[in-house]
Amino acid sequence: MSRAVVYDNFGGPEVLELREVPEPHAGPGEVRVRVTVAGLNPMDWVIASQPEVAARFGVGAPSGFGYDFAGVVDEVGAGAMGFAVGDRVHGGAMGRAVADFVVVKTPSEAAEPIWRTPEGIGDEVAATLPVAGMTAAAALSAIGLRSGDTLLVGGAAGGVGVFAVQLARLAGARVIGTAGPGTFGFLRRFDVEPVAYGPELADRVRALAPEGVTAAADLFGIETAETALALGVPPERISTIAAGPNPPGGVRATGGFDASPDAMGRISDAILAGAITVPIAATFPIGQIRDAVALQAGRHVHGKVVITLRPGLH
Repeated sequence: MSRAVVYDNFGGPEVLELREVPEPHAGPGEVRVRVTVAGLNPMDWVIASQPEVAARFGVGAPSGFGYDFAGVVDEVGAGAMGFAVGDRVHGGAMGRAVADFVVVKTPSEAAEPIWRTPEGIGDEVAATLPVAGMTAAAALSAIGLRSGDTLLVGGAAGGVGVFAVQLARLAGARVIGTAGPGTFGFLRRFDVEPVAYGPELADRVRALAPEGVTAAADLFGIETAETALALGVPPERISTIAAGPNPPGGVRATGGFDASPDAMGRISDAILAGAITVPIAATFPIGQIRDAVALQAGRHVHGKVVITLRPGLH
């Protein structure tokens, strides 16, 4: 037997339970990963609480929980390609990442990718990369971000935001980030100019950038996208990740699955070079999954929340 976080019915953190489940094993073309750390994302609790969203990701109840994981390959099925027992890896497993073991296919699929974890990157950091890192890369790629842009980022202090603002600065863009006043100091650490979200956002952005904004990435809802449109930014230079399939004004909806194949490598290289910092806002043992998800769902986390399954292993 092994452990997994599961839920029988859709709902809030209270529906999540840590249970003993049959231990999975790698079949043909699959590898099994002994999970050390799982990273949490807003989409995890949205999927677990909203059946209509879960259906778009192919998830129904009952289900496991979570997507991002990092760990060590400990079984390799017949015909599996590219990995060996003992390889450190990180990746995505829809609706089953917060568990002692995950089984994934090789070669990896776009919906459930798996990468080797480079030496020098710990599992806590690796477990934050599949959703947040790839989504940030996709949001910037969708708008053709380039050096010299003045970029408005909505939700700049969140899990995706901390990657997006740093990638944008590396690309040579000026970055203005929306956030609550309590996060302004946090954002300035990344050379971001913070601005309070809420009514009259456009006026505050104009005061910061009287010469105008040239691109925008809304990582929270639609407020930043609508503000960018009002400021005259062309819709093709505005991306959203949380506005659903029909974002306002013809702006570009995107997500991590749209990231370029080399995006993870570029992010990992930047982390190893010290050009990107991954702030871990909170770490919880698997037995405190409800507390971890409640914190994540509060939408006031500065950085990433991770779940440890085997502390100290890597």
